[in-house]
Amino acid sequence: MQLLQKNRCFDGEQQIYQFESQYLKGLTKVGVYLPPAALDGKPCSALFYLAGLTCTEETFAIKAHAQRMAARLNLILIMPDTSPRGDQVAQGDHWDIGQGAGFYINATQQPWAEHYQMESYLVDELYAQVLQKFPIIENQVGIFGHSMGGHGALTLAFKYPEQFKSVSAFAPICAPSVCAWGEKAFSQYLGDDRNSWLAHDATALVQQKGKLFDEILIDQGKDDQFYAQLNPEKFKQTCLDVGQPLTLRLHQGYDHGYYFIQSFIDDHLQFHAIQLEKA
Repeated sequence: MQLLQKNRCFDGEQQIYQFESQYLKGLTKVGVYLPPAALDGKPCSALFYLAGLTCTEETFAIKAHAQRMAARLNLILIMPDTSPRGDQVAQGDHWDIGQGAGFYINATQQPWAEHYQMESYLVDELYAQVLQKFPIIENQVGIFGHSMGGHGALTLAFKYPEQFKSVSAFAPICAPSVCAWGEKAFSQYLGDDRNSWLAHDATALVQQKGKLFDEILIDQGKDDQFYAQLNPEKFKQTCLDVGQPLTLRLHQGYDHGYYFIQSFIDDHLQFHAIQLEKA
């Protein structure tokens, strides 16, 4: 991992790294926030943050204002890009498909399959890289995300509970197999077999796997312009059906953007710190 940039932040360091990914078949970037304790070499818990459509490895670091609380709680933040990048990487004809819109799955269809292997990149490659490079307590890693990244966080947590010990989300796409964003992405990345889509649908995964976590936290703005795409009530009902504890908080007046995330980011970091301490 090549360090490209570092900036002092709340006595810790916000960093940007670049490395050659075997799964994405090209260079990829990842943001990392190291709290003061980690800079001193002390073992810390870590959180993967998965960003939403059109975002990069810098979006959360710049817009969420998470570093202050992360420094206080001794949390390392890992912020990958949202897709493979480069001239050789297939690009869609709209902002919700292709570069910036990897959906955190492994594509099986062309022209996407060659580079769009985001799931394997995250859980098999980046996960191992950061555990090797940074002073992360191995059994104290959580995951959270926003929108498309909320979908990624929920699905990867339920697929890989041995790696991710806590999970939360902001305005996640809870049932992508039955919303326009998910139908567009899954049909292009995975093909027309809708049964195969369910392996990447948070609501379907909870229905299949049952209770895996002591608690899940989701925050959702009631004035979210994309609310019809997100299906939080469907996810809540499925959690109730299988006995998976969920705190779903609906917030009047809040939309889908980063002002919303800023408003509740401290709650999420504190939630993960408590959950990871139990791991």
